[in-house]
Amino acid sequence: MPRLTVLICTHDRATLLARAVASLDAADRPAGWTVDILVAANACRDGTHDWLAQRAATGAPALPLTWFAEPVPGKSHALNSAMPRITADLVAFVDDDHRVDTDYLRAVCAAADAHPQVALLCGRILPDWDGSEPDWVHDEGPYRIYPLPVPRFDLGDVARELTADGAVPGGGNLAARTAWLARIGAFSTDMGPTGHDLGGAEDLDWVLRALRLGARLRYVPPMLQHHFVDADRLTLGYVMQKAYKRTASTIGLGQAPARGRIPRYIYRKIAEYGLKACTAVGSARRRFYLVRTAAALGELAGHRQARRQSRIASRSGNTIQQDIRP
Repeated sequence: MPRLTVLICTHDRATLLARAVASLDAADRPAGWTVDILVAANACRDGTHDWLAQRAATGAPALPLTWFAEPVPGKSHALNSAMPRITADLVAFVDDDHRVDTDYLRAVCAAADAHPQVALLCGRILPDWDGSEPDWVHDEGPYRIYPLPVPRFDLGDVARELTADGAVPGGGNLAARTAWLARIGAFSTDMGPTGHDLGGAEDLDWVLRALRLGARLRYVPPMLQHHFVDADRLTLGYVMQKAYKRTASTIGLGQAPARGRIPRYIYRKIAEYGLKACTAVGSARRRFYLVRTAAALGELAGHRQARRQSRIASRSGNTIQQDIRP
């Protein structure tokens, strides 16, 4: 009988972790599959270890759960430590601040059964709104804020295969055949977030590498997860930091590091958005241009980082060539 392992990496979020695991326990079981949970506790200092030890001893009808502690801070380190421990046929990635839909497990396994040649499956992530959020997060007009302070991935109700040329999912709602894990390789420890910081593009990098290797990726709408809405993130300051960090971390994904001068259009964007933010009339317009300014500054920072990495790689290559000359 095929087996699905649900992997959760967590850091100091015992309450949210319990919520995520409870949603998996409550989900409908897929016919013809066995399901278990593996938790990577990443540098946890709260009550996560105690909760996991107690939960691991819980019997049916709860799903079997095993866990381990990864002391090196950083989600990528936790993911990379977990990969060799997975012996199931399929692994599904669930973030510790998500809850899964009742049909989630059945949707993952049904898609794996129906499309045996597909290496990766992804689904929808929707914000778990409760009505207390500010109105601007729902604004779809000309001054809507993007990226939202709560992750969202929704390509509609039609299942289809995705390519690197279109929308590419992150790792919050992804499933992979374990035969591909070693082939794709480790998650980048340079890109992944540490603790609860705002960086992180290690999942996008991993998916893009898989696609370049020939992996097929299928979008499965019934693979539905809901992302916890943290009220502390619904502030202008947080959204600006998120726009800066997220843009900086995604520059250069799927392509060689930038060489030469930084494109001049980036400086024009910073000047244009900054001026419009200073002269904007109305809170919606001002908020929009402040966030766009932060994103443009992040783009500049990302290009500078890519140039530094390119110079380091170039120097390393020259040193190797000198060392191997007769």
